[in-house]
Amino acid sequence: MTQPDSDFTVTPQVQDKGLARQRLRLWVHMLKAVRHIESDLRDRLRRDFDMTLPRFDVLAALHAAPEGLKMTDLSQQLMVSNGNVTGIVDRLVKDGLAERQVSETDRRAFLVQITPQGRQLMDRILTVHLAWINDLLRDVSETDIARGIAIMMDIRHKRPI
Repeated sequence: MTQPDSDFTVTPQVQDKGLARQRLRLWVHMLKAVRHIESDLRDRLRRDFDMTLPRFDVLAALHAAPEGLKMTDLSQQLMVSNGNVTGIVDRLVKDGLAERQVSETDRRAFLVQITPQGRQLMDRILTVHLAWINDLLRDVSETDIARGIAIMMDIRHKRPI
């Protein structure tokens, strides 16, 4: 009897192919909706604030954490690599929108904080951003919003085996 290669993985069998196809359709539609909204936000941020979406994401995370965030925590929160965050933070620091400080609890780590200038800019952007999202999702009812949030939270918190 031969042993399977250690890299060999068993492809799971789909019991209900009709349901599996529906789930695939849901996934594709979720991706398209997110990409549509992201594209619109990207254009509006660039047009109205000369801001990229990645810079906005980093500044929004820092805005929500006045005490600052370690670089590793920031990259985990944004679900991007440390290298990506480092480049963005470097430019934000250069532009006076964020600052780095050595962490008091871990001298090897840097804490990134939003500056007063960055906070003032984000206060303006976040006010407009809220209106943009409200406009983009204006046709979604309160009931559908609540159901959508519940579904997304269920999906997010379930881990594959």
